[in-house]
Amino acid sequence: MSELHTIRCVGCEGGIPALTNDEINKFLKQVQGWEVSKDSKMISKRFTFKGFYKTMAFVNAIAWIANQENHHPDMEVGYNYCLVKFTTHAINGLTKNDFICAAKIDSLEAN
Repeated sequence: MSELHTIRCVGCEGGIPALTNDEINKFLKQVQGWEVSKDSKMISKRFTFKGFYKTMAFVNAIAWIANQENHHPDMEVGYNYCLVKFTTHAINGLTKNDFICAAKIDSLEAN
């Protein structure tokens, strides 16, 4: 597991460049199973569960992480799955914050 899950997000109000493809690839190696969109502006991962209750517990844990980090994903939720998508809306691209949150979500599965 990477050390990204131990780092806090830094507020972003725009005015910074999005990560380069090289930087994205470096961070992508530190999270498990996340995919980068074709335009390199978003990362996503689909999680599956045995039933609705486990799915909702996971969604609530993501909500807690997102509020702690002040960095919120888009989510698609169904009976036994959750598709999580991160992008930094203020810059219309990826920042380290997206990967920090991805790593924190990955650490939920490790526990």
